Amino acid sequence: MRTKLAACLVAVCGMLASVPAQADWTPPFKANDTGGIIAYTLATQSDARQLAVDHCALYGKVVKFLAVQAYPGGYISFACRWVPYGSTARPVRTLY
Repeated sequence: MRTKLAACLVAVCGMLASVPAQADWTPPFKANDTGGIIAYTLATQSDARQLAVDHCALYGKVVKFLAVQAYPGGYISFACRWVPYGSTARPVRTLY
């Protein structure tokens, strides 16, 4: 009984050790109604500002860029806001 349990334990440990570790994959553009992130490599190939503006406009909001990690593997983060900072105007309405 003990040898069978030991053999199973060795087999399971061997299988787990042979499988490589893997990080979770994130798409180059990921966002929802409150904001999102754009991969820096995608931002160098396309207009990141226009991607964010178009996305926030789907929800009738305006974009506010928050941070930029300007190196490969970094991200540009943005928030979708109802009204721009310092504005007393009403929220933007779109007819999409």
